[in-house]
Amino acid sequence: MKIELAQQIVEFHVEYGPRKKISLQIEPSGLITVKAPNGAVDEMVMSAVRQYEQWILERLAIIAKAKEAPVTREYQDEGKFLHLGRYHQLHELIETEGRSEDELKLQLKKFYFASCKKVVLERIKDYQKQLKVTPKSIEIVESRTKWGSCSSDRKLTFNYRLAMAPVEVIDYVIVHELCHLTHMNHDRSFWRRVGSIMPDYKDKEAYLERYGQAMTL
Repeated sequence: MKIELAQQIVEFHVEYGPRKKISLQIEPSGLITVKAPNGAVDEMVMSAVRQYEQWILERLAIIAKAKEAPVTREYQDEGKFLHLGRYHQLHELIETEGRSEDELKLQLKKFYFASCKKVVLERIKDYQKQLKVTPKSIEIVESRTKWGSCSSDRKLTFNYRLAMAPVEVIDYVIVHELCHLTHMNHDRSFWRRVGSIMPDYKDKEAYLERYGQAMTL
């Protein structure tokens, strides 16, 4: 969802669940998550966000300034890394005791590869049924430029860094690549097909564009 705060368009993600109050958190990447009760209407969510306006703008300004500096990772127990849209301390993701920094980097990358494969293989099943398509193969790869790809021989690849994104964003990349099995280019028919399964796909694209820089090792 989007809201205008002090003439600035601010995007945020809403998580609905069995809770009584609306709460808000901002990740170090700048991702804003609003946790709302099941059934909360948009007006209620927007009103809650406006109550945090000053804090949100101040926090985003701090994050924007920090992003100007080179990204560095702390490969130690309390170093924070994204997994499925949330930051976790390194020791929550992999075993850290007795490992050098190079070993930690290697194990963390292996963790992301495995996690991405698990999520993709689990989530792709339903979308294959909905789209009535079947890829020849599915592979998890490392790429600096693409989140996913579909080859002319129906082979799909997914960037291991997707394991850092929220599941619904991973779903978008899955749907995007599956739709290429029917439409190899990005014509109107392709986007209509994507939108038929995921009407808010533009929000997912915006997430990757905005936070993709933070989804790296």
